[in-house]
Amino acid sequence: MTVFQAFRDMICHARANAIAVPQFIQSRALQVPIRLRPLTVEDGDEWSEVRWRNDAWLSPWESGDPLHGQPMSFDTWIRRLRDNERDGTGVVFVMEYRQRIVGQISLGAICYGAMRTGVVGYWVDERYAGRGFTPMAVALLADWAMFNPDGPHLHRLEIALLPENVRSRRVAIKVGARFEGVRRAYMYVNGRWRDHETYALTSEDAPNGFTARVMAA
Repeated sequence: MTVFQAFRDMICHARANAIAVPQFIQSRALQVPIRLRPLTVEDGDEWSEVRWRNDAWLSPWESGDPLHGQPMSFDTWIRRLRDNERDGTGVVFVMEYRQRIVGQISLGAICYGAMRTGVVGYWVDERYAGRGFTPMAVALLADWAMFNPDGPHLHRLEIALLPENVRSRRVAIKVGARFEGVRRAYMYVNGRWRDHETYALTSEDAPNGFTARVMAA
């Protein structure tokens, strides 16, 4: 194989996995009060206000870089997100309620082939905690990622959480994710490698859709 052929095959593979990111993920038929949309560079001011206002609320659960690499600006981060979408490795959405950002949900570490899996992460503005927005967001994301003809056609989604994160566990349970065990030193959080409980959804868990199941609960 020539260098040109290898490069061409690499480009074709990346295009095959590129994520067709929708303008919105929502369900008016089920009267879901939130919708998801891709995070963009125009969201910089609003996203930053929400995120940093909630810093004390979110920082105990936030993962970090154990190598302490160079911090990224918001614009650089957005460019990285667009690269991830083109590579098919991940996508980040904001949760919107009444056209305001109230949280964030991500789908990352996507694997294709025989696995077709991804990892879900989320956070919500403390002002909107307790309204069920996060389980709704996970359900909307799962329906798009697993069942939408334009989605990535995944079979399994994983949620990993710190054992003391009671609120996150409630989200996983409410959406119907099954506890699978504890992964030792799974993620770097607040300066050390932490064990995480893992929960998973598969497409067989909700043949009629996760959103319908959450809204009916």
